[in-house]
Amino acid sequence: MPDAPDGAPAARLVRVVPGGPVMVEGPVDVEMEDGTRVRSDRFIVALCACRRSKNYPFCDTSHRRKIRTSTTEDRARDD
Repeated sequence: MPDAPDGAPAARLVRVVPGGPVMVEGPVDVEMEDGTRVRSDRFIVALCACRRSKNYPFCDTSHRRKIRTSTTEDRARDD
């Protein structure tokens, strides 16, 4: 990624997707809790925010498989 005009490293865009992953402009190195690093060379990297991914720290869309339970308000609206 090119430097900014003042010589500082250019900022990466990070987008938080409500109910979904954290999207980061790649490539990225992710440092895990145990100090190991994993790398993705993709242009846009989806990082798991729900910890359901079998490919953690990368998102595999497991968050989409969560079964929603309806609330009393939802049932009233459906009637």
